[in-house]
Amino acid sequence: MSSVLVITGTGTEVGKTVTTAAVAAAALAVGRSVAVLKAAQTGVRPDEPGDAAEVARLAGAVTTAELARYPDPLAPATAARRAGRAPVRPQEVAEAAAKLATEHDLVLVEGAGGLLVRFDAEGGTLADAATLLGAPVLVVASAGLGTLNTTELTARELRSRGLELAGVVIGSWPNSPDLASRCNVADLPEVSGASLLGAVPAGAGALPPADFRTAAPSWLAARLSGTWDAEAFGEREAP
Repeated sequence: MSSVLVITGTGTEVGKTVTTAAVAAAALAVGRSVAVLKAAQTGVRPDEPGDAAEVARLAGAVTTAELARYPDPLAPATAARRAGRAPVRPQEVAEAAAKLATEHDLVLVEGAGGLLVRFDAEGGTLADAATLLGAPVLVVASAGLGTLNTTELTARELRSRGLELAGVVIGSWPNSPDLASRCNVADLPEVSGASLLGAVPAGAGALPPADFRTAAPSWLAARLSGTWDAEAFGEREAP
């Protein structure tokens, strides 16, 4: 695995932060040092813990960094403008990640929302930061109806930019998956052209941290330092 892994979602509320925590926990479990960089935190007050802090709470001893924080729960460019603050630019994200990579085995760069959510008025995005870093991108997708379209669009955009799609992780796998979710286990790799690298159970973020850290490797494939078996999972969930 590259020393920097960019993590994006196919949209908001798909389980990106909990998936980031699972990837961090699995890496820590095999002895890797981990840093988590939140490029732009929106919708959180100055005195509230953000996504990077949540990753640390769940995963354990990770280094955390946050480049900017804006109070409104909006796209970073919009939130920065409304707050009258300077935006985060892709070059800043890339520089911060590269610096962390000199001191850690793995740096996880978590975006805000989807791949093309704008950081600044010039249209800079997480995809631009990944390009500057030359880093692979892990896509966190939802399980159910509608995920095939958003996942394929994200995969096409990555490839149009010459970026490596590391794989797809289902960010919140339901306890009782419906027909669409079960079918998507086979269809997500087909539409994305990349491997399914895990499925994080719904509600995983509510587990006690010790239980989360113990279980995390079982939700992720070997490429993400886990033990999850895509073939066995697919057979189990076949409609």
